[in-house]
Amino acid sequence: MVYVDATCPLVSKVHIEAERHHQNGLQMVMIGHAGHPETVGTMGQLPEGEVLLVETPADVAGLSPRDPEKLAYVTQTTLSLDDTAEVVAALRARFPAIVGPHKEDICYATTNRQGAVKAMSPYIDALLVIGAPNSSNSKRLVEVGSRAGCAYAQLIQRAADIDWRALEGVDAIGITAGASAPEELVEEVIDAFRARFDVTLQEVETAQERVEFKVPRVFREPA
Repeated sequence: MVYVDATCPLVSKVHIEAERHHQNGLQMVMIGHAGHPETVGTMGQLPEGEVLLVETPADVAGLSPRDPEKLAYVTQTTLSLDDTAEVVAALRARFPAIVGPHKEDICYATTNRQGAVKAMSPYIDALLVIGAPNSSNSKRLVEVGSRAGCAYAQLIQRAADIDWRALEGVDAIGITAGASAPEELVEEVIDAFRARFDVTLQEVETAQERVEFKVPRVFREPA
């Protein structure tokens, strides 16, 4: 039997943070969405009752920690930066001694895509986000686009899901994708537009990603 731990290193980082804080006697607050696989997985790293879940600033007011002076927080890696900042502010206001992560928990790929959507939103009439319906970071991109002023922001899985009638009269369309969406689906959507319209493509770059992760050890070792 070959066992491969394919957990994203950024998610593993959150697991390690939670375990370290627990060993130091701190109760955890998890900022995340109830029922999301990552949230369930992170909370499952510690004994029941050791992780308190909050989704919104309003949830912070209802927290009943064991000791308000011994708290730490971690976040789901695929959240909206803006929403998370509001929850963190509420936590710090109510629990000034709460300990946060040394480095932002939210995935750099999620952060970069949200920044790009904000940058392109003033110049587009509609936004299409390519991603799965259960993809948290993809759904956050739709929300970011709507908040940034896109009158039409929609999540699609591939070109076949495009609602062409909803795009009638639209001149500029933004296309982005969730962090795990394969590039071929992005190209498929662009090709679908090229088949119907005279397309001018302009890339919006707000950050360069140079982060690399090693493949799991089992794949690096000789058979």
